[in-house]
Amino acid sequence: MINTKLSVAIHILTMIATKSDTPITSDFIAGSVNTNPVVIRRISGQLKKAGLISAHVGKASFTLEKEPEEITILMVYQAVQTHDDLFSIHDNPNPHCWIGKNIQSTLDKTFQRAQRALEQELNNQTLADLIKNLSTNR
Repeated sequence: MINTKLSVAIHILTMIATKSDTPITSDFIAGSVNTNPVVIRRISGQLKKAGLISAHVGKASFTLEKEPEEITILMVYQAVQTHDDLFSIHDNPNPHCWIGKNIQSTLDKTFQRAQRALEQELNNQTLADLIKNLSTNR
């Protein structure tokens, strides 16, 4: 299931990409996201592991490792989401019921198509696209 980590990760990347003279620290980002800096550090660690950002030792600040045009939202999604499927199917349906016996295989096909469609859409959007859209909302 998608949780808020994806939107927070995009928020983090957007702040880093559009930084001004203010150092972009986990505390600074947490103030914008309205969450605890620990949450920001945890998600930033995942973004760093994925090669999307770097943190500077001794200088509390983050930088992008790729240009915003090179970072797809799919890359961000893959960096922060667990490897569980987007959609979960309830466990242990009744195997003696014709629906219970067949619901998982039926839903698997539908959910796999939906997951592929989502991933394709996320792959078509870049961080630069989102920044451009944000800029029009100023």
